[in-house]
Amino acid sequence: MVAVAVIGYLIFSVSYFRKSSRDNVCERFEVIIKDSLHTRFVETEDIVNLVKRYDLYPVGRKFSEINTLAIRDTILKNRLVKSAEVFTTAGGDIVASIHQREPVLRIISDTKGSFYIDKDRQIMPLSSNFAVFVPIATGVIDEEFSQNELYDFAMFLHDHPDWDAWIEQIMVQENEDVVLIPRAGDFRIILGSLDDYPAKLAKFAIFVQEGLNVVGWNRYREINLKYDNQVVATRRE
Repeated sequence: MVAVAVIGYLIFSVSYFRKSSRDNVCERFEVIIKDSLHTRFVETEDIVNLVKRYDLYPVGRKFSEINTLAIRDTILKNRLVKSAEVFTTAGGDIVASIHQREPVLRIISDTKGSFYIDKDRQIMPLSSNFAVFVPIATGVIDEEFSQNELYDFAMFLHDHPDWDAWIEQIMVQENEDVVLIPRAGDFRIILGSLDDYPAKLAKFAIFVQEGLNVVGWNRYREINLKYDNQVVATRRE
């Protein structure tokens, strides 16, 4: 009989406290942006305003009326957000934990406008809150070329910081040939197609050591790496 009474009491207590907690009112909505030390594409105010716009702001509502899944799905409508979790803490707060998307390349296209390509090869909008230092590609660029050939080249630069620091701009021509604008030297580098670009850049590095460092960096206006086994340099007039 004692055991039955204890079990009955426990069932009653769980039911009572569960009902009691669901009748409590949320007093705090906390937004945690996990990677905000590196990028600030998304601000706390952006998330709060978005949740309010969809009439899901939890503060002042009973927990029985709060739908954390709906809040999460609403936060994911922000295209700068990569992932989100929304949960209730032991203290009775509602917390939204957010990861931002990570851009690896900025596109300024003559036909498609300006956008980023993120680390998952997806198109990502610009942010009015923050700009990040990533390679910039300009010219006649469509989305497919951005998400494939240009993404691969941007990741190569990301993995080779010396090249990344040295290349200021990637210019794409109508035939998808690529011209590089360096930070040092008043000349253009004609890369041609993005086929076998590691070998082309290695060829250019040898030309720098054995050519530019000997004759000077201002002798040539254009250095062409399109052709196999040779570098064609055009002198200034």
